[in-house]
Amino acid sequence: MRIRRPRWPRTRAGQRRLVQAVMAGCVLALLPVTWLYVSTADRLRTTADVPRADVAVVFGAGLWQGEPSPYLAHRLDAAAKLYRAGRIKVVLVTGDNSREDYDEPDAMRAYLTRHGVPDARIVSDYAGFDTWDSCVRARKIFGVDRAVLISQDFHIRRAVALCEAAGVDSYGVGVAAKHDVTWYYGGTREVFAAGKAALDAVFRPDPRFLGPKEPGVARALAAGR
Repeated sequence: MRIRRPRWPRTRAGQRRLVQAVMAGCVLALLPVTWLYVSTADRLRTTADVPRADVAVVFGAGLWQGEPSPYLAHRLDAAAKLYRAGRIKVVLVTGDNSREDYDEPDAMRAYLTRHGVPDARIVSDYAGFDTWDSCVRARKIFGVDRAVLISQDFHIRRAVALCEAAGVDSYGVGVAAKHDVTWYYGGTREVFAAGKAALDAVFRPDPRFLGPKEPGVARALAAGR
């Protein structure tokens, strides 16, 4: 079976319609990214000027041989810095623990305790399988209604927009990272992830796993009083 190769339209009208269709497709593809930038424009801060909040949420970013990847370590360093500065009281670490041999939250907890955050001030979400799930679970399972979010600069806008959509009043701290292959991959991925984020914000699906409410955040806050 022979497959016909697409041909450039022969008429000017056909060429014009094709160009218009391509331009319309590009505009539609960029709308979710534009929404992320516009909706989070006043919500990004640094570790020096982010508003004080009871809770910081750190999103998982992979493990290397059981330890936080460099990208995840930078996020955790920012959280530890905010804790030491008294700008946050509790750290909610949210990540993937879908397999027995892969546990992001426990690795994040261990890293934070080594960097000066008391274990009693760390709360683990073991079902943060993606950004939307983490935001919804922060609100519905852990009762977080205001938080500082910590992630890389290429991801933080999406995190803020989704947590806002999930009912969490959010400010984001975007951690700078070396512009290596991983950074460029992450930035490119965000263009496509923005589309899913827009759909999540509109339709608000249930996370992959919800479960019962957990008192971890409230208990950790009470322990520090």
